[in-house]
Amino acid sequence: MSKQQPAQFTNPETPGYVGFANLPNQVHRKSVKKGFEFTLMVVGESGLGKSTLINSLFLTDLYPERIIPGAADKIERTVQIEASTVEIEERGVKLRLTVVDTPGYGDAINCRDCFKTIISYIDEQFERYLHDESGLNRRHIIDNRVHCCFYFISPFGHGLKPLDVEFMKAIHNKVNIVPVIAKADTLSLKERERLKKRILDEIEEHGIKIYHLPDAESDEDEDFKEQTRLLKASIPFCVVGSNQLIEAKGKKVRGRLYPWGVVEVENPEHNDFLKLRTMLITHMQDLQEVTQDLHYENFRSERLKRGSRKIEDEEVNKDQILLEKEAELRRMQEMIARMQAQMQMQMQSGEADSSAVHGQHV
Repeated sequence: MSKQQPAQFTNPETPGYVGFANLPNQVHRKSVKKGFEFTLMVVGESGLGKSTLINSLFLTDLYPERIIPGAADKIERTVQIEASTVEIEERGVKLRLTVVDTPGYGDAINCRDCFKTIISYIDEQFERYLHDESGLNRRHIIDNRVHCCFYFISPFGHGLKPLDVEFMKAIHNKVNIVPVIAKADTLSLKERERLKKRILDEIEEHGIKIYHLPDAESDEDEDFKEQTRLLKASIPFCVVGSNQLIEAKGKKVRGRLYPWGVVEVENPEHNDFLKLRTMLITHMQDLQEVTQDLHYENFRSERLKRGSRKIEDEEVNKDQILLEKEAELRRMQEMIARMQAQMQMQMQSGEADSSAVHGQHV
């Protein structure tokens, strides 16, 4: 019997190449295996179709058991935070999507403090990530930081309300804001363009920082550059959401049926839904990087400054306490010395009196 020859190792690369050009493939395989995490916050008044839009964006039902409160319940209602997490898989790529809803926002008559709960939630996620990052086990940190906030603007007004301005100014240094005009099917095309321009002018006037898409690199293809240009020109996005399949022109489409026709959700001529989804998916990594490199770093540096100031204050307090104790000790020593001097004087005067009396008797 002939002995089996051992397998020989062959050079996997073309002669003259080292092979580090395959590093992106390794990163790709590792990322696909690990999966991706993304947290999206939706904020806006009740009845603007936030839940419907989110379900339309990701083709899922995030709120199967939601109970819609009546008008009487909304009067006493406060802002709540509801986080729903769903695992989505598409072509072997897993996405852990967390959608943070804020029911009750803008429903009260006095909305002065209605966004404090939302700001506290954003800060809590930063604080939790900082704590996990500073801990011993850093291998499996779950990232629940809010990477993007869809802020829904009512189509029935003439621009931004005072509440819209105050809220966006309060969070624009903490999260990436993407303004969204809801229920775009209530507006004509001219009304949409007019409202978009008005909102952009007010955002600039009040100094609100919204998320700006990064410019396309010079080596990108022309189609991607054109797509980026169109997406930038579409902000704020006018959207329509629907989970119903309707037959239009012989095919099933998701949309809304009206007596005068059908509004197709995924038709770019009808609304900006497709552009909003394209922006979110193609720039998801950039949204996470801006959150990490800008918003989280700002929070982290401020938090560490507060911590160092607290330590310095504690050291100052300790020094102050020591000084006060030393001063008190000196006062007690001086008081004891005075008492001893008085007692000595009294003893000396008593001895002098007794000797004088003894001389008189003699």
